[in-house]
Amino acid sequence: MKNPIKWCLSYGLLITGALACSAPKQEEMAEKPTEDSIAAKYNHQPLVTDLFTADPSAHVFEGKIYIYPSHDIKTDVPQDDMGSHFDMRDYHVYSIEKPGSPVTDHGVVLKLEDIPWASRQLWAPDAAEKDGKYYLYFPAKDMEGIFKIGVATSDKPSGPFTAEPEPIPGTFSMDPAVFQEGSDYFLIWGGIWGGQLQWYEDQKLVSGRDGQLTGLPEPEEPALTPYMAKLGGDMKSLSEKPKEIQILDEGGNPIKAGDNNRRFFEAAWMHKLGSTYYLSYSTGDTHYIAYATGDNPYGPFTYRGNVLNPVEGWTNHHSIVQFEGKWYLFYHDTQLSGDTPLRNIKMAELTHKPDGTIQTVDAMKK
Repeated sequence: MKNPIKWCLSYGLLITGALACSAPKQEEMAEKPTEDSIAAKYNHQPLVTDLFTADPSAHVFEGKIYIYPSHDIKTDVPQDDMGSHFDMRDYHVYSIEKPGSPVTDHGVVLKLEDIPWASRQLWAPDAAEKDGKYYLYFPAKDMEGIFKIGVATSDKPSGPFTAEPEPIPGTFSMDPAVFQEGSDYFLIWGGIWGGQLQWYEDQKLVSGRDGQLTGLPEPEEPALTPYMAKLGGDMKSLSEKPKEIQILDEGGNPIKAGDNNRRFFEAAWMHKLGSTYYLSYSTGDTHYIAYATGDNPYGPFTYRGNVLNPVEGWTNHHSIVQFEGKWYLFYHDTQLSGDTPLRNIKMAELTHKPDGTIQTVDAMKK
């Protein structure tokens, strides 16, 4: 059967942000949009067009770029501020030999029904490798509707992965990301609103229940920040109590909760260049991928600017990886569907300037 998304993309029938897939009449063929006109709005094109994918976490394993995204599906769940309409149920893994090469889909590598503790919403994952073993870290809601972070293992970067029977003790909220430095591995996580981070005090659940947006700090109070902890030798546990990662303004003060253009919302990612650590994250309702720098993975980090300007669609989530001497940014937008819950992943080359700042990427052509 012909793939509808590929067919629409190839013929460029992008109308008012949605795809129209009716076949063109013969006499209209001469007016069919060209490939150049299809791409006119966007600086980068979708990597995957036969499924809706989002939240791409990229890593270099076995000499290839492997991408671990979430998988968007159509749902009848109404849209709300808690993200209930993101009703993902499985994960695929993708790989590319090098930038510009065809993308290989390694198929479904983990399904919701194979995770004993999880009830729904397999949101943004990440992956790591240690001693030839591969680990997939993922968030899901437990049977009480509370986000926890789980881990699944495989002997191959392409999976399939087998989930542990329980979430990682001491974890909460969502958006796990793994930062490796030498033999040390750090798990970073957290997200507000639907990510439930605002429900916790001293890492204990104190307020809120599924469907409620409660517990956020006042605008003049310090913003909530992501958490980080070193992973244990088994890669399935934390070896220390999680610590908050401070994000400061240029004056050395914590960024405030009302500073929506700069404060942390979700999607933390860490990479290192030289002696500088870069913490990048989504600002959520203002739609930037911002970044801050520091000299220690635990922080504090000082806000420096934006990695990525707003994309088409409400959400954004990214990763940054180095491959063969160049840096690449992976992100998502809604080019294929025009609908926030149905996204597609993309990649772009990323430039670090001599002064240590990052050249901001524009997803849309000006």
